[in-house]
Amino acid sequence: MMRTVVVVGALVLGIGAVAAQQDQVKQTQDMMKGNGKNAGALAAMVKGEKPYDQAAVNAALAQFEDTIKKFPTLFPDSTKGLKPEGDYFPSPKVWEDRAGFDEHIASFAKAVADAKGKITDLDTLKATLPTIGKQCGGCHETYRVKNS
Repeated sequence: MMRTVVVVGALVLGIGAVAAQQDQVKQTQDMMKGNGKNAGALAAMVKGEKPYDQAAVNAALAQFEDTIKKFPTLFPDSTKGLKPEGDYFPSPKVWEDRAGFDEHIASFAKAVADAKGKITDLDTLKATLPTIGKQCGGCHETYRVKNS
């Protein structure tokens, strides 16, 4: 009887851990999709596909800042090696080269902080967005893998 209780308890804990990992992965994916959506909105303004909208710029920068604050918790060791559904998943390099990954986060944070308050019109957006995009893209090239 005691053995059954221990086994059932272990299974429940294991299921709970898996569910927590999946929730973490989903949260991370949602955050990254939000970043992509906001970056796309800014790019559409730069390309002339949408009119300049300061409120949308401010919202995008706020989203980026929120991501930066949460980055330290978005890729815990417990999610290493998981290949979730979706277009992309984190490369093992996120954990193998944590110092390099943290450098990319710091560079992204600096680019966003530098942009905040400087973007006041389409010209300043055009001048600033490439730096933010370079930081996003540089991290993706190294620390993101496309699901096949």
